[in-house]
Amino acid sequence: MSRAYNFCAGPAALPLAVLEQARDEITNWRGKGLSVMEMSHRGDDYQSIAIEAEQDLRDLLNVPANYKILFMQGGASSQFSTIPLNFFRGAPEDYQADYIVTGQWSSKAVKEAQRYGKVNIAASTEGNNYSSAPSQAELKLNPKANYVHYTPNETIGGVAFDYIPDTGDVPLIADFSSSILSEPLDVSKFGMIYAGAQKNIGPAGLCVVIVREDLLGQAIPGTPTMMDYKVQADNASMYNTPPTYSWYLAGLVFKWLKQQGGLKAMAELNQRKAKKLYSYIDNSGFYANPVAINNRSLMNVPFTLADSSLDKAFLAESEAAGLLYLAGHRSVGGMRASIYNAVPEEAVDALIDFMKDFAQKNS
Repeated sequence: MSRAYNFCAGPAALPLAVLEQARDEITNWRGKGLSVMEMSHRGDDYQSIAIEAEQDLRDLLNVPANYKILFMQGGASSQFSTIPLNFFRGAPEDYQADYIVTGQWSSKAVKEAQRYGKVNIAASTEGNNYSSAPSQAELKLNPKANYVHYTPNETIGGVAFDYIPDTGDVPLIADFSSSILSEPLDVSKFGMIYAGAQKNIGPAGLCVVIVREDLLGQAIPGTPTMMDYKVQADNASMYNTPPTYSWYLAGLVFKWLKQQGGLKAMAELNQRKAKKLYSYIDNSGFYANPVAINNRSLMNVPFTLADSSLDKAFLAESEAAGLLYLAGHRSVGGMRASIYNAVPEEAVDALIDFMKDFAQKNS
């Protein structure tokens, strides 16, 4: 059976080479006679897997030595609460943070933070239906904020920042769930970055957190032990049993990325894929993308048909053609092609060919 082209926003496509290696090792890892899923996370064999994965990720992102890398459970959404618990400072009346809102995920992060302290909306693009990101000049930052949070790439709306906000001495925190590892990144500009695994890292169930060491150890009173970043850092992300198989698969993805030439090579590929798709959409006369050109995501490409009554036919025919999960998020409708690292260029070519044929038949 041939594999389909998977454009799902998450859980998303994984590299075929990674899946094949995992298949080959699933019952007998390196001749040990057991699966990684059956190993003790405290044993030397699994410890070697975990240490290699962390080092490969550190190499890929050039993570500075004064940052801890954590492999946590609960996905990125659990971080929406974990962040204020760890980054609010001083007395409860001083708990305050700046949030930049550019879509549904950053909006959800706001709602969680408001459970613990005061949130200043430094900028919001809700007024234009989240079709752009604010410029640096538009940010109304609170100098007393304990931290600033933003989402560099909004998965649902396909909106991406084309710059890293300057927040001065206030720690900048970013949800990189849908764009991490898609291009080089200067980690030193952030107090913390985090990313749910199920887009560019591996399977669901894991969240990677990269946090500057000097920001650890100041969680507010009452913070659950499992949500204290310092506890996780002090225990090498193994205070309890971690999601071992997801961590293992993430490690295989990191090695695969290195084999592709690292993040510079991935950036070139991702830019080429996105350019092809956006160029066709813009010149088609049949499809449209709602996002401001300078804020278009390399990873998530939403588009609409000129006649929305054709949406169901488009989805049915595209699935029959082996092009899967092109429906837009239920909250916005339309279509969306997520073209993460593991989506090959030929998948984008096949999608464009299908879109051309569908447009010709229905114009």
